[in-house]
Amino acid sequence: AERSNLAGVQHVLLVLSGKGGVGKSTVATELALALRLAGKRVGILDVDLCGPSIPRMFRVQDSAVHQCDSGWVPVFAHQDKSISLMSIGFLLEKPDDAVVWRGPKKNALIKQFVSDVAWGELDFLIVDTPPGTSDEHISTVEALRPHKPLGAILVTTPQAVSVGDVRRELTFCKKTGLRVLGIIENMSGFICPHCSECTNIFSKGGGEELAKHAGVPFLGSVPLDPQLSQSLEDGRDFIQEFPKSSAFPALAHIAQQILDGTSPRSS
Repeated sequence: AERSNLAGVQHVLLVLSGKGGVGKSTVATELALALRLAGKRVGILDVDLCGPSIPRMFRVQDSAVHQCDSGWVPVFAHQDKSISLMSIGFLLEKPDDAVVWRGPKKNALIKQFVSDVAWGELDFLIVDTPPGTSDEHISTVEALRPHKPLGAILVTTPQAVSVGDVRRELTFCKKTGLRVLGIIENMSGFICPHCSECTNIFSKGGGEELAKHAGVPFLGSVPLDPQLSQSLEDGRDFIQEFPKSSAFPALAHIAQQILDGTSPRSS
């Protein structure tokens, strides 16, 4: 039998949320950088076909995808090749091109992304998904299921509207047999850079409450941080550049829990 391109991947993590704009791509990016800092080899598969933002966040949006004998070669975000990326953003002729596709064409590309990207040896493949619980999610889970232990990380913001949508995503995980590694509450308060006081712009604690209610781990809260936003805009490594930021310990703690939760002892 032909060797699968995912044969060298140890763990696949899906970053999910029923809602748009909660920071899935931010979480996927910062998690990849934190795991890289822990000495892990990481890939990100961006299956948000209509809004691919991963290439921009790593400042490689002008890169092209090349072919090799076993399929597509992912784009490397760093010279040491410790983070590899695949996104429809690399396949568009112009960065402003819109992907105006029906379901079957999207599903076919997702299957191709799963089977035809030569990831090589990776400790983690992080899959950045679009909002919702429909076509792309089902295709992604079905395509990945035969290959690896799958885990889902759910991202919410603190408000009740967001938490309600993420509750539906938990139902999706249950129905598709996806193991939930935990819930992250993003945009959880704004810490003033001058006085260090925390203001809860979007209320507080919805993610933790939901995790308790659903009986899944709560991985932590990530505060709003202008330095984090700026580093994503500029495609810089926040984890390396801003260790004194208020968001840094939160992201480092989440990455450590992912490492603990996927280690051989815990599975």
